[in-house]
Amino acid sequence: MGAAPDARRLTERMDYPAQAFWSISLVTCEYSYILYSMPHSDALRNFKAEIFQALAHPTRIAIAEALSVRELSAGQLIQLLELEQANASQHLAVLRAKRIVVFRKEGNQVFYSLRDRALGEVLNSLRAYFQRYLREAQADLKKVSKLEARTR
Repeated sequence: MGAAPDARRLTERMDYPAQAFWSISLVTCEYSYILYSMPHSDALRNFKAEIFQALAHPTRIAIAEALSVRELSAGQLIQLLELEQANASQHLAVLRAKRIVVFRKEGNQVFYSLRDRALGEVLNSLRAYFQRYLREAQADLKKVSKLEARTR
């Protein structure tokens, strides 16, 4: 994996189709390297960590959640999530780089979707986890309040 950053710098000078091809090739090679050079559990943990790092911003999570419902144009995402265009572009670039979202062009519009619906299921599971956590925290607060009321 040590050679990948140098190879990525070379792709910056290429036109977009060549850049996209080599970028995907480099990512595939990196994952292949991880899979075959490390125990599978470590490779999977590294992959998960990369996905969570890419989602480590509330705006990127909001984008992924919106795209888990349906494909949206960049303009629709910007309007739906009330984002600035430059901000949306930066976040979409991170999600594209980690291959979380895919896009297609139709005329002058770019449409985005999740690469795999399984990520939407993961986000829904995290939402359910949060709701359970919140209910438990509320129950704990009620217990503390009752205890405090008894000691007064």
